[in-house]
Amino acid sequence: MMGARKGGVALAVAFAIAMSVGVSGCGLSLFFPVVDESTPTGEDVEAALEPFYGQVIAWDACEEFQCATAIAPLDWDDPGAGEIELALIRQPARTEKAGTLLVNPGGPGASGFDAVARAIDVTATEALQDRYDIVGFDPRGVGRSTAVSCFGPADLDKLLYGNPRGSRGSDEWITTQNDLTHKFGQACLAKTGPLLANVDTLSTARDLDMLRAALGEEQLDYLGYSYGAYLGTVYAGAFPDRVGRMVLDGAIDPGIGHAAMTLAQAQGIEASLRSYFASCMPGGTCPYFQGTVDDAMAAVRGILDAVRKNPIPSSDGRVLTAETLVIAIAAPLYNATTWPVLDSVFATVLAMQADTALAVVDGYYGRTADGAYATNQMEALRAVNCLDFEYQNNVAQMKEQARELNTVAPYLGIYLTFGDLSCLSWPYHAEQPRAAIAAPGAAPILVLGTTNDPSTPYAWAVAVATQLESGILVTRNGDGHTAYNKGNACVDATVESYLVDGVVPPGDVTC
Repeated sequence: MMGARKGGVALAVAFAIAMSVGVSGCGLSLFFPVVDESTPTGEDVEAALEPFYGQVIAWDACEEFQCATAIAPLDWDDPGAGEIELALIRQPARTEKAGTLLVNPGGPGASGFDAVARAIDVTATEALQDRYDIVGFDPRGVGRSTAVSCFGPADLDKLLYGNPRGSRGSDEWITTQNDLTHKFGQACLAKTGPLLANVDTLSTARDLDMLRAALGEEQLDYLGYSYGAYLGTVYAGAFPDRVGRMVLDGAIDPGIGHAAMTLAQAQGIEASLRSYFASCMPGGTCPYFQGTVDDAMAAVRGILDAVRKNPIPSSDGRVLTAETLVIAIAAPLYNATTWPVLDSVFATVLAMQADTALAVVDGYYGRTADGAYATNQMEALRAVNCLDFEYQNNVAQMKEQARELNTVAPYLGIYLTFGDLSCLSWPYHAEQPRAAIAAPGAAPILVLGTTNDPSTPYAWAVAVATQLESGILVTRNGDGHTAYNKGNACVDATVESYLVDGVVPPGDVTC
């Protein structure tokens, strides 16, 4: 998923997985005897890449799972410049093995290790766990792998939760934001070093291909959610002949730029909020909103504007700003089962209490009760996005884009503007242009989209399925982020028949 960024841009970390994983930060012990070793494919690669493609993955027992560490080049364009580590976790197939399924839960910055260790039942259904070795990995820059490191907790609080000087969009506000993000980028550079230039998605896709070969798989079987779907799309474009059975859930159009992505997501969040109100108002679970759905949406804008003028203090000394409240509103929309959380957010904010909304955002950001951060997800997210997108530095154009966003998403959009400031002064910039990916010659790829997805709009899934020469669109009619393992029997059966038995739908599927 393309996760939340202060000052604007996408809200796309898989909320259900994040909340299942929690913020304990505890790791699994890796100090156990080796229980299994991989047999690499032995495929022909250039000599400088042989130590990576030909490495043996040694699996250790770690609680009920198996864990391993792989090595990858720091820079795929200069394999001799250094190495990084990639943390892996595996749950072996419980019955007859059909293959190895690599999974990515989104982000960028989310932990694939935790997606297996802490949320295996959210990541994969029983049918997949029975027949596949489920392998999660922390991508380069993330978590237990060689990781991006930037701010301490206090400075990260200021970046994510702070209340910059000046009114939003004013010259003073823009200067304050740019100074803070410049400080953040320089801290990342100082603590992370050359890795910071090499956490782009194409580099991670090359890691994925190396892992495929080291694990002994001729083709890649893969399940990616949100940003993980984007990673799979990039992989298919780079290695179409090595695509096995691939599912891209909550797909992201690789051809759209940062401004278009922000606009589409703002519209998606508002559409999902409308669905929430259409559900809660007749049922009486949100009695503080009266009248029509339009009336409720206007009331939300009024609440945000009021909080912008007068941030609400919390019991721990922090304040709830309008920008933070937008995230507290958007995160529960990712899954209809978490909509009741939004009832509590609105009820407490209207009572001028900040703790509930901040607790939701803390869970989303991985901030613990003692003010620490359990993961580096928010740091890795920005590091990846700053390499994956081009950002413009024209303030007049930023302000024009802000006006457009406020027009097409009039209730929340203004609080998602000026995302370019997040990466404007970043130490490194995008080298790969955004472009459609066709992946000619790839095996059939299932592209899943949910019609009212707040984070990865359905139109993106349609675009990706159309752009991929072998793309097959699977549509879930409903609300929430991503489609698989969300209680839709039609979607689940389609995905499982394809992944386990190789049954390719004869055409697009609507569920």
